Amino acid sequence: MAADVATTQRVAQAMLTAPTTHGSTTSVAQLRRYFTDDHVHLALIVGADGRLVTAIERADLTAVPDATPARALGTLAGRTVGPDDTVQRAAAVLARQRRRRLAVVDGAGRLLGLLCLKRDRSGFCSDDDVRARAGAGRTPPGRG
Repeated sequence: MAADVATTQRVAQAMLTAPTTHGSTTSVAQLRRYFTDDHVHLALIVGADGRLVTAIERADLTAVPDATPARALGTLAGRTVGPDDTVQRAAAVLARQRRRRLAVVDGAGRLLGLLCLKRDRSGFCSDDDVRARAGAGRTPPGRG
């Protein structure tokens, strides 16, 4: 983690504010297509009320029929963080779990954003990073 990240910085200050989401009717087949992009690490299934239903990784799709509703897979355990948690704590969770993404949810379970650790683990992707990548015609890093 970059030395310039203050230990008191909050997740809300470092998260992407508009991550790609999928509705509760999304199928496993649709997520398999989504995961063909190597920048995608986590698929966020969100209900009509804005609450995060589940967070799905590629490995969750193994040996599951294409027609299976994606909402039946994945988990929230270990894949979410609160906006007021420190970035230092979130980085420790990511390191311990060998992950690079955490969904950011409020106390009611509503999705607020995505904490996206950079590939080189030097810090977190920002909304500006996503815009720059999209402007260069490349897949945004915060897609999932």
